[in-house]
Amino acid sequence: MNLTMAFSVFKQKSKTLMSRVSPFSLALFLMVSAISLPDVAFADDNEPAFISGGIGLMDVSENSILGEFRIEYRHNDRFWIFKPVVGVEVVSDGGFYAHAGVMTDIFLNRKIVLTPSFNMGYWKDGSTLKLGYELEFRSQLELAYRFEDRSRLGISLHHISNANLGDKNPGTEAVAVYYSLPLNKIFGN
Repeated sequence: MNLTMAFSVFKQKSKTLMSRVSPFSLALFLMVSAISLPDVAFADDNEPAFISGGIGLMDVSENSILGEFRIEYRHNDRFWIFKPVVGVEVVSDGGFYAHAGVMTDIFLNRKIVLTPSFNMGYWKDGSTLKLGYELEFRSQLELAYRFEDRSRLGISLHHISNANLGDKNPGTEAVAVYYSLPLNKIFGN
């Protein structure tokens, strides 16, 4: 085997491997890595619950780009390092995703928060985005700036897929800008 052929085989194998790396796998890797770093901390019991709203672009890896709006409730109760999250996404083509799952806040410092999450939920196809099954899974990474009042402004990347439960599993990606407002800012303590 010559060097050109070896490089070609390596290139093909690495593409196959990278196509199997999901945001969930990346989030899991980052959480495990964060545990081993001395200056990184998970959210403590003093972090408030949040109402988070986001607007973004969905199906960003395909030719058609759709708008989306999302709203989530992020609970402050923790189960080990995980906190519950529920939410809804509405897509500009009429698609709809209602989900529930878990998330964790990883504080890279006092102001920067990395939030991986994993959700499952009901998907309703829109006019153009058809995901192949009603049960879909979402893995997401969010990186946010934390203000003094604990509100956050961040950007997220997520992937939604049916994990091959349906006959088709096209999946989709989205990028969004989030603003998370502590509930105690709305309703008081």
